[in-house]
Amino acid sequence: MSPLQETLAELVSIHSVTGNEGRLCTAIAERMLPIWTMQSVIRIGNALVVGQQTGRPLITLFGHLDTVPVQDNGEPVTVGGRMVGVGTADMKSGLAVMVHLLEDDAVRTGPYDVVGVFYDREEGPADQNGLETVLDKAAWLAQSEFAIVLEPTDLGIELGCNGAMNAEVVFEGKAAHSARPWLGENAVTKAGSWLAEMHERAPEPVAIDGLEFREVFSVTKARGGIANNVLPAEMRVNLNYRFPPIYTLDEAEARLRSVAGEADRLIITDKAPAGAVVEDNPHLDRLVAITGAERQAKQGWTDVARLSGRGIPAVNYGPGDPALAHQAAESVELANVDRAFEVLREFLIDGQEDSSAELAALLGDGDEDET
Repeated sequence: MSPLQETLAELVSIHSVTGNEGRLCTAIAERMLPIWTMQSVIRIGNALVVGQQTGRPLITLFGHLDTVPVQDNGEPVTVGGRMVGVGTADMKSGLAVMVHLLEDDAVRTGPYDVVGVFYDREEGPADQNGLETVLDKAAWLAQSEFAIVLEPTDLGIELGCNGAMNAEVVFEGKAAHSARPWLGENAVTKAGSWLAEMHERAPEPVAIDGLEFREVFSVTKARGGIANNVLPAEMRVNLNYRFPPIYTLDEAEARLRSVAGEADRLIITDKAPAGAVVEDNPHLDRLVAITGAERQAKQGWTDVARLSGRGIPAVNYGPGDPALAHQAAESVELANVDRAFEVLREFLIDGQEDSSAELAALLGDGDEDET
């Protein structure tokens, strides 16, 4: 394996399920300290800011340390040009790329102040996301001219992101003995016509700057009833709403309430804003030119939303495949990891000459080994 691939294997081997990112944060800090000054490696809880401002244009890289729970995939295995293991796609392959970029002398001495932010609790509830604390305590990050979130995009450039909202949709009835249902009202069947409408509801395409986002309402959980012989007095349904970045949180909530208008009650349980689409940014133009990739809309939610809310123009670009995230067979194509590093290194050194021999030495021979 190349040094970059070895780093990825090391990161995967350090389990960092949401809420348990401390060991991984420490390992990355210990690796950065011999290269950067103490003042340039700032730990904030179980998050890490690596780099400093020197007056050059500021470009920031962001990656979350945490993964979903291990599913018998805790140890990395390399086979057939892919590495299999928890977090390989989402997003330790992106973290490995960040680590090597921050260690690269040409990046560190290039035309930009490059800062890496490794943060915790991204996979948990939105209000516990560790990036919010980092942005509060390192407010100077808001001076970034451009930010790249290395979430899995399969080497595509994904702009903006949908917002996300969850609500409990409650239908109320009256309990009664199932032998005498006319004495009560069945809350489950009362919800039936609305559920049927939701089943038939198609995603709504929304075009923004030539990109197609999809507005989606999905029923993801349902519960009702207390016994086999009792009419249920209440039916609760979780409605998950993904909304495009033309709506504010208040506007999105109004739309959700309208869609669930047949319910007796509605309780918003979680919400996160959509991320703005970057426009007229020369750094984005450079990145598109280097990758040769088409711009795409980000259908899922990422911390591009949190960054754009702070006025930081941000995009998603990473080596992982989002279709493989959170699966027991989660994996990443190792050629993608190398390619992401090559692209971002070129982007960050901004056209400085780089011989093929030097790049080959950085990436290694790429031989595939069983790990």
